[in-house]
Amino acid sequence: NGQKLNHRKFHLNLRKNFLTVRVTERWNRLPREVVEPRSLEIFKTRLDVILGNML
Repeated sequence: NGQKLNHRKFHLNLRKNFLTVRVTERWNRLPREVVEPRSLEIFKTRLDVILGNML
């Protein structure tokens, strides 16, 4: 997946960086079809489906 986000392990200011770490980890778990769409509308539709399945 060419769209992986990098995150570092944070030891200081854990509360400040916690959301960043969570978001990058979840983004990297998304299927390629969601991350590399042809258009914004396709991205939104596929992301809605994936997020709906997570709940």
